[in-house]
Amino acid sequence: MIELSVGVSAEAGSPFRLDASRFNRHTFWCGQSGSGKTYALGVILERLMMQTSLPLLIFDPNADFVSFGKPRADAPAEVADRLRDADVRVFRPRGEAYQRLTVRFVDMDLASRAAVLRLDPILDAEEYNVLVRMESEIGAAGVDALIERLRVAPAPGARKLLLRLENLQVLQWDVWAYGGRGVEDVVDERPDATVLDLGGFKTSDESAAAALAVLDQLWSKREERRPILMVIDEAHNLCPQSPVSPAQQALCERIIQIAAEGRKFGLWLLLSTQRPSKIHAQVLSQCDNLCLMKLNSRKDLAEIADFFGTVPEALLGQAPILRKGQAILAGGFAPEPAIVQVASRFTLEGGTDVRVPPRHDGASVESLA
Repeated sequence: MIELSVGVSAEAGSPFRLDASRFNRHTFWCGQSGSGKTYALGVILERLMMQTSLPLLIFDPNADFVSFGKPRADAPAEVADRLRDADVRVFRPRGEAYQRLTVRFVDMDLASRAAVLRLDPILDAEEYNVLVRMESEIGAAGVDALIERLRVAPAPGARKLLLRLENLQVLQWDVWAYGGRGVEDVVDERPDATVLDLGGFKTSDESAAAALAVLDQLWSKREERRPILMVIDEAHNLCPQSPVSPAQQALCERIIQIAAEGRKFGLWLLLSTQRPSKIHAQVLSQCDNLCLMKLNSRKDLAEIADFFGTVPEALLGQAPILRKGQAILAGGFAPEPAIVQVASRFTLEGGTDVRVPPRHDGASVESLA
């Protein structure tokens, strides 16, 4: 058994360790804003990366993990060396100093491509049929070439599909690789950690398409049974109770499918959110491990109590008074349910609080009175 030292038990005052092998069950990570949720999540992920060979795939909507793997200045030398040796790859929408986050439209599941284009196979039968017949061309062609092919195509739905593409401006999205190397190829190589910054795209549908393309690829190759831990931060954005657009609906359905059937294929989820009541119930119901940080909402606590009935009620009742950095850890990965003061991180963290800027002119309340 690989034990991850993640902090100190608040009651016993002794080191608290998680069983790394039990991350082969889905994990739910929760805490309100200011609880230290993202910081604590980084503690667990860096320990997993350094002590196991389980690849991490981090869906990062707020750029909180774009520095993941970079050691802090005060990290022990041995730990810092190990972190520098880790294969961590970060992808962002427009590249900049990082690699550019792009995916291949043609490699997405047909239903996913239709969802991105808001196509119904019955109501939009002619356009849908053109999409089916042109799927190999869509991936390889550039924008101008694809538009020209649709203009001259004899199929009755080609003109309609062209108008749809132009009206939705899907072809102008930054996310498409157009036959080039997409992030799906990188995930398939299984680096130690792959971070996908989903927050820099122009629309929420573009972010959904990026995540959906990667999950489609993983699901299509599930029979290979190559383990990976998919970390979805702010998971209520990717698998909400009520998706807004067809692309978001398709993404939510794929996550539900992975939650229900992916475990036996080595497709494991870690879902992090501030609001459990906003996560789709079919996903939350499949989670076995729990990390609960400070949470005041009675509705959200009731939701957690319903899905994690094995956690003592008295322990869950402590959630509103937990201090920053304290967490209730329970489920298969914990030796017993306990309140834990989470350890310090070794890697640089994002998501830190923005401080109130002081004045620098020497003024004080007393001098202004």
